[in-house]
Amino acid sequence: MSDLGTLEKLDLRSVWENEARDFTPWLAQEKNLNLLGDTIGIELQLDSTEKSVGPFNADVLCKDTIDDQWVLIENQLERTDHPHLGQLLTYAAGLDAVTIVWVARQFSDQHRSALDWLNKITDEDINFFGLEIELWQIGDSSPAPKFNIVSKPNDWSETVSSAARGEELSESDKLRREYWATLKERLESRESRVQPRTPRPNSWARYAVGRTRCRLTARISSRNEKTSVELTLTDEEEAEPLFHLLQADRETIEEEIGKELDWQPKPDMKRFVVAYEWPANPTDREAWPQQHRKLAGMLDAFHRAFAPRLRQSNPDDWTEKTEESSMQEANVRDENPETTHL
Repeated sequence: MSDLGTLEKLDLRSVWENEARDFTPWLAQEKNLNLLGDTIGIELQLDSTEKSVGPFNADVLCKDTIDDQWVLIENQLERTDHPHLGQLLTYAAGLDAVTIVWVARQFSDQHRSALDWLNKITDEDINFFGLEIELWQIGDSSPAPKFNIVSKPNDWSETVSSAARGEELSESDKLRREYWATLKERLESRESRVQPRTPRPNSWARYAVGRTRCRLTARISSRNEKTSVELTLTDEEEAEPLFHLLQADRETIEEEIGKELDWQPKPDMKRFVVAYEWPANPTDREAWPQQHRKLAGMLDAFHRAFAPRLRQSNPDDWTEKTEESSMQEANVRDENPETTHL
C-alpha cells in the first residue's frame, strides 16, 4: 500500500491576511459560495459584497434561489465576539425574512448558545447559522477549505415553539409534513443534487434549481390522488423570456427527462410552469417507498435538465419577434413534414 499523507491544519491568516480585502472576495466566488451553500443546504446566488443594507453593511449579500430571500453572511477570521453578534441582530431586525450566516475561525460557547436561542425564539422566516471555517493541507497540496456547522435552525425547536403558540397541526397536516420528511430522507440517502428543506405541513415542497425566482416544486393531492413535479418561473421581467428559451429546446429536454412535459405559459398570473403529473395517493403509506423513489428520480431529472440551462440562459436572447418566427417555422414544418431543415 502506498504511503498515506498527513492532514495539516493551517492558520487562516496564512492564506487570507485581511477579512475585507482577501477573505470576502474569495468567499464571493461562485465555487466557494456553492461550498458554503452545500454545507447549510441553501443554493446561493451572489448579489454584492460590502453592500449597504439600510443602516448596516453586509460582508456578502446573497439571495436564496428558492424563496428569493436575503442571505447575509458576516465574516470573522478570529474568534467570535459581541460586536459581530450585535451586527447579526441588526440584520435580522432590518429585514422581514432573512437567513443570517456567521462565519468565524472559532465559536465561543456563549455565542453558539446565543444562536441556538435565537433559532428557538424567532419564527421560521428568520434563520441563524454559525459556521467555523478551517483550512487543511496534505504535503505540498493546495490548501482546502472546510466549513463546519456549529449552530443551525432546529426542526424540533421550531415544532415545540409552534405548539407553544397554540399552532396545533391537524392530522392531514401531520401526514403531509411526514410525507415530505420521508422524501427528504430519500433525497439525502441518494446524495441528490436537489437540496431538501425543513419539511412543512403543506401540499407542496420547493427546491432550488440554480437561479433566483426559479424553483422546482413537488406537489401532492389526496383529493385528486395526483403527484407532480414542476419547474416554476416567477420573475416579472425574466420569467417569460426564460420560459420561451427553454421551450425552444423542448425536444431535447423531454428526451433527457424521458417524459412528455406540460408547458404552461401563464403571463396573466406572472408564472410560467413546466410540469409532469402522474397518479399517486399520498395517504397510502404503504405506497410511500415507491412514490418517493419516483418523486426523487423526477426531481433529479428536472434538476439535471433545467439547472444548467437556467444558469446559462440570457433573457436578452429572446424577443417576442423571435418567438413568432419560431412558431411560424414550426407551422411550416407541420404543413411540410417531408421538408428537411438544417
